[in-house]
Amino acid sequence: MNTALEILQERGFIKQCTDLEALDALMGTGPVKFYVGVDPTGKSLHVGHMVPFFAMHHMQEAGHSPIALVGGGTSMIGDPSGKSEMRQMLTIEQIQENAQAIQKQLARVVDFDESRGAGKAVMLNNYDWLGGLNYIEFLRDIGKHFSVNRMLTFESYRQRLERGLSFIEFNYQLLQSFDFLTLFRNEDCRLQMGGDDQWGNIVAGVELIRRTERKECFGLTFPLVTRSDGKKMGKTEKGAVFLDPELFSPYDFFQYWRNVADADVVRFLKMFTFLPIEQIDELGKLKDAEINRAKEILAYEQTKIIHGVEEADKAIEAARAAFSVSGSAAVDKEGLPSIEIEASLLDEGINVLDLFVMTDLCKTKSDARRLVQQGGAVINDQKVDTIGLIIDAARVVDGEMMLRAGKKRYFRVIVRS
Repeated sequence: MNTALEILQERGFIKQCTDLEALDALMGTGPVKFYVGVDPTGKSLHVGHMVPFFAMHHMQEAGHSPIALVGGGTSMIGDPSGKSEMRQMLTIEQIQENAQAIQKQLARVVDFDESRGAGKAVMLNNYDWLGGLNYIEFLRDIGKHFSVNRMLTFESYRQRLERGLSFIEFNYQLLQSFDFLTLFRNEDCRLQMGGDDQWGNIVAGVELIRRTERKECFGLTFPLVTRSDGKKMGKTEKGAVFLDPELFSPYDFFQYWRNVADADVVRFLKMFTFLPIEQIDELGKLKDAEINRAKEILAYEQTKIIHGVEEADKAIEAARAAFSVSGSAAVDKEGLPSIEIEASLLDEGINVLDLFVMTDLCKTKSDARRLVQQGGAVINDQKVDTIGLIIDAARVVDGEMMLRAGKKRYFRVIVRS
């Protein structure tokens, strides 16, 4: 098997392929152009989006040429795949801003550097060809190749039919297929990759190219990654694990990976780091308490890739400080999430619920109340046992207070005098 496909298979990326043997033969003849699409419906990706782009990295390192396709046009409609309801409509300006932010995030994983030469990644925007489409001509030239009966056999459409599927969403498969056709015609792109929820759309694009161009192209999908407990990847009680540090701090990002279940560590090391398989296999031999070392490596490598070495170093030092039995006086706590408040705020005191809401530990006073009532609120290693507790300057130690929610979530409150 071709080196790139071997790597993807070994790391657990391959779920389905339209014709794996033929794709293997094509990739054996030389570099292949391939693409992964992402709709810029927000200003940040989250870790659940990243599986195809880590696969893209391995493909690029093996000599193939990546195209990151931003769905500036398809974002104006919304893909019904895996969605229980219609997406909120965005303006063109919002979509363009989101696309620029997403490219910077993807550059952490794939190489867009011009100096790389022919193998560099390129980013294209499907608004460039979808924005000016003549709808009548599009239906005549492209729509005639699609069977409604066939489209309704795909799971993504059948699920939505039970809740209601708008006509505008029904067009999405045609547009994504047209993307593949356009990239084939303009860029000689032969392969589309994506999550397994995209299987129907990808197959439709392969079939469209076969019918219109009499050429064979390929589709490859990745498993939809879930945690061993069955929950979605990249979701926490605080919401999505975004790549944007303003939406999800590097420290919390590190902690998300540090706290994965034992059963997920090796699988995530293979998919979400660039460590050699041999090293991952050795880490996979660790058992019981020693598995925490593998978790720390996973967290560090992921944080380094997405946020850089400096933030990864700060996060690991902060994590060690927070969990140090000795009180961590000699360990740097800079990477912990924090806020600064004026000392005068504590002159009259502040209710403990209000204090926790000021941090990232609780979104609302109701969240804070539940935390206290369940015994999970801690200040400077002292459990808070009443929701009416008033926090004043007596709680400040060395210019700060260390808050904790549960066993693993920490937050520094720095008090300025």
